[in-house]
Amino acid sequence: MKGNFVYILECKDKSLYTGWTTDVEARVKAHNEGKGAKYTKGRGPVKLLYFEEFSTKEEAMKREYAIKHMKLAKKLKLIQEKRA
Repeated sequence: MKGNFVYILECKDKSLYTGWTTDVEARVKAHNEGKGAKYTKGRGPVKLLYFEEFSTKEEAMKREYAIKHMKLAKKLKLIQEKRA
């Protein structure tokens, strides 16, 4: 998938990581190879739980910021709503 995306990963320790990318599949692969964010190093393998697509990088980055500042319960609700 190519575009501007925000994604949420579940790490091996059950913690969540939120980021943005232009290629979801490549980014998840990088996280699983230990080449993603510092946070996910040593917490792999990671699993993609959620993503949203945006028209621009700026929109994706604003959404990433908003999700990162959500409480865990709200993030979990967001993930559940996407699955429903």
